[in-house]
Amino acid sequence: MLHSIVLSLQVATIATALAVIFGTALGAVLARTRLAWLVVLEIILSLPMVFPPSVTGYYLVLLFGRNGLLGGPLYALTGFQFTFHPAGAVLAAAVVSFPLMLLSARAAIQQVDPDLEKAAYTLGRSRWIVFWRITLPLAWRGLAAGAVLTFARALGEFGATLMMAGNQQTMPLAIYRAWMAEGTSAALGLVAAHTVLAVCILALALYVGRRYGRVPS
Repeated sequence: MLHSIVLSLQVATIATALAVIFGTALGAVLARTRLAWLVVLEIILSLPMVFPPSVTGYYLVLLFGRNGLLGGPLYALTGFQFTFHPAGAVLAAAVVSFPLMLLSARAAIQQVDPDLEKAAYTLGRSRWIVFWRITLPLAWRGLAAGAVLTFARALGEFGATLMMAGNQQTMPLAIYRAWMAEGTSAALGLVAAHTVLAVCILALALYVGRRYGRVPS
């Protein structure tokens, strides 16, 4: 059980870090840019939020599987494959949870007064300096709440992970296998551990949201 808990926390942490980095960067672009192709990109990247996890998993295998469009050349060049590897679990969790971080980041940055950024530009500050010293400090509350919810979603990911990295013993997969093999009593310990973690994460999200601003929906 301990291995499953540790692996799940590791996978969720790495997936959340990736989602925060790329979600915040893209959210900033979406919040400050009005281009039609960016709307299309946002729709595509947000699809995992409405897809059944099995559909997301199918597309991931199609793209990153051993014979996938991207995974095939990667395997041919390096011998590395995402499928049935911890990296596959991270990839699945990151893709499924990414829309939460993207939408949270865009909403948080849209709340930042653009006149403050424009004033900094007139003083000769670069876009990077303005983003790092003005935009992020003013948007961090929404970003933090989004990161907590992203972590919660990554921690509970099951369907896409089953298809990409079905041999990995994350908590959701371990619970499923224990239940299938021995029934509900065998899965009780893992279910209890996951429940405690989920309650703690949601309590943190609610605290951040109520203490510093709204929790993104």
